[in-house]
Amino acid sequence: MEEKQLQDEKAAKQAGWKRWLNYQSVVKQLPFILFLAVLAVLYIYNGHYADKTIRRINKTAREVKELKYEYIAVKSKVMFQSKQSELIKAVEPLGLKELVESPVVLKDSVLKK
Repeated sequence: MEEKQLQDEKAAKQAGWKRWLNYQSVVKQLPFILFLAVLAVLYIYNGHYADKTIRRINKTAREVKELKYEYIAVKSKVMFQSKQSELIKAVEPLGLKELVESPVVLKDSVLKK
């Protein structure tokens, strides 16, 4: 008697699988299967997009670091060239010399009222 019940339960389980795998059940579940397929594609796309974004962020960070180093080098060069002694050396070939006297203020007597 128990063997018959076990066989009936096995048959019911097999019938359950067959019930899910027949044509009408598959067609009935097709929208859900397509929904899952779309979700899978979106999941894969999101992973690729995240990788691409991380690569762009790393590339931009490297560029920023290089530009920072370049800025520091240029700033150092400008600070060095703007020292008074360096300015005197730079304008000497132009015939300009350092002013040793105090500047003279010119006043216009015509504009006074």
